[in-house]
Parts: sequence; structure tokens; C-alpha cells
Amino acid sequence: MDMHKIVVAVTGASGSVYAALLLKKLLLLRNQVSHVGLLLSKNAKAVWQHELGNTDFEAFDSSGMIKLYDKYDFSAPFASGSGQYQTMLVVPCSMGALGRIANGISDDLVSRAADVILKERRRLILAVRETPYNLIHLKNMETVTLAGGIICPCTPSFYSVPKTIEEVAATVVDRLIDLAGLKQESYRWGGDSA
Repeated sequence: MDMHKIVVAVTGASGSVYAALLLKKLLLLRNQVSHVGLLLSKNAKAVWQHELGNTDFEAFDSSGMIKLYDKYDFSAPFASGSGQYQTMLVVPCSMGALGRIANGISDDLVSRAADVILKERRRLILAVRETPYNLIHLKNMETVTLAGGIICPCTPSFYSVPKTIEEVAATVVDRLIDLAGLKQESYRWGGDSA
């Protein structure tokens, strides 16, 4: 089985629970993932602390599989196509980050890594988190989609009858894991829930 190298970027949009659950899930899938490059904007760290009441994003760096990079560290391996990262997930993705990515403005490592993923024709998944959308947001989503990216709004499903906020958020995270091409056991419509 091919091992995946993945970039996870967390922006300042509300929805830190999605990022936290995604990172925990990726650690459980270490038989498929060799390395995760993790980026958090300054606003992402503040929102995480406000919404989740902790700084657990720092602890992921000691996992041996996830490495935390500075938002302006252009020497990070995924700042170049030669780093061969197959997938990038921006979770949650703010409309500001979406706009910079859609318009090729590589002014930080988040937008540079996304630009690299798109130019190399690899998998870019933006878990956009905003409501409602204005026309600029929708045009930016269209641009990213036309460039080969995947827009996956942080819109939970309720088929699995989730009971907690984490279970609701996990319905989005499970979808992101599937879109990233990783194998997992999760609730499947019309099948057994695992």
C-alpha cells in the first residue's frame, strides 16, 4: 500500500473541532499516512483556543508523524512539487484563504502549498466554513474547482444519528478522509455503521 504524505492547514474560520478530529483520525491511519505537515495561522490558534479551550494543536507535533510548520516557512518540503505531497486539506477553510488560493496569491505557506498541489495536479480539498456565501465566495469556489480542487463545505450529515457535537463534526471529517483517498471504517448509507 502506498503511504500518503498530507498537508493539513487550519485557518481562522470557526470549526476547529473539524481540524482536531481530522488530525486524531490521521494518527489512527498511520498505516496509510507517513507524514502530515501541519500549518495553523495565528487566527487559527486563537479560534482553536476559544472554541476547544486548549492548545492541543501543539501536542500533535510530538506524535512523530505530524510536524507543525510555521505559516511562513517556505523551506517546508511541501512548498515545492518535488516534496511529493499527494494531498492537502484546508480545514476549516476561511473565505480569505479560499480567495488567496483561487487567485494564486502565494503570500504564505498555506496558499503556496495549495498552489503547488494544484500545479502538480494533486488533491486539494478545501473544507470551507462560512454561511451564507456571497457571489465572490461562490466564484472563488468555482475557480478552485475548475483548477482541480475539491470544495467540501463543513456541512454535517445526520444519517448516522449523531449524539454529540464531535459525532456531528465527524460526519464531515469522515467525508474528508474518503476524499483524501484513505481507507477507513465509518458509517455508510445503506450499509452497516462501523
